[in-house]
Amino acid sequence: MKEALVVLILGTATPGGGFPLYGDAFAEMVNAQEPKIRVEPRNTKGSTENVPLLEAGKLDIALVAGEIASAALAKPGTPLRIVAAMYSSPGMFIVRADSPHRTISDLRGKPVVLGTQASGVTALGRTVLDALGIEVKPIILEKAADGPPMLKDGRAEALWGAGVGWPAFTTLAKEGGRFIGPSPEEVKRILEKNPALQPVTLPAKSYPGQDAPLASVGSWSYVLAKSGLPEETGYLLARAIHRAEAPFAARLEQARETTMANTRAAAPRPELLHPGVLKYLNEIRR
Repeated sequence: MKEALVVLILGTATPGGGFPLYGDAFAEMVNAQEPKIRVEPRNTKGSTENVPLLEAGKLDIALVAGEIASAALAKPGTPLRIVAAMYSSPGMFIVRADSPHRTISDLRGKPVVLGTQASGVTALGRTVLDALGIEVKPIILEKAADGPPMLKDGRAEALWGAGVGWPAFTTLAKEGGRFIGPSPEEVKRILEKNPALQPVTLPAKSYPGQDAPLASVGSWSYVLAKSGLPEETGYLLARAIHRAEAPFAARLEQARETTMANTRAAAPRPELLHPGVLKYLNEIRR
């Protein structure tokens, strides 16, 4: 008798951001590797909605950005479990090529696009600005895709984002946009106030015209699973992700860090890994 196909609903974020791009590719790669499961991406409001939806069992798996994921996993008795580490997300601003702004403090009092309301990347931007004591005029978006036009037409002086392959950064960098990250001293101050964050670097040539690596702060984003996702399903997911590492990395630059080795290393504690994922990791370690 043919086994029933397991359909998994994957929560992503609003159209035009990095999560839907990643989620679509993730689903395609996993589905190509594992005939017993089918991942179906769904647009959501982002990380801060994905966590309660997972906790309520309304999503099977979901993409959750760094800070939001760290907070969710740190909750005592959390039922959520890690399926995969996605990528580390160095946060930074981008300004127009003709902008006079050179440092984050130059943005004080200026209109700045921080992102969508429920995005973990937006939360990271607020954390960075709060740690540095810099107040901007924050612009919160309905959809991530609304950001670049606001920078281009002057409604905003800068736009915040994070990680490799951030769609708004790609759009703006192609037009000569210039990146602004925290200085070494600012990185130190941010980390002192936010020990859950890590020093992370945006590799050189992650975006057009960005020839040097850029040091910043950030944290790992994860694919998280709801409580009660069967062990066998987690195992099949881990195996599919492992087998898909090379094609996934070739398809999407930010997926280069989505490996089972990084998943083991990035998990705050081994018991936060999904039992099926842990079983697979232990098998491939032998």
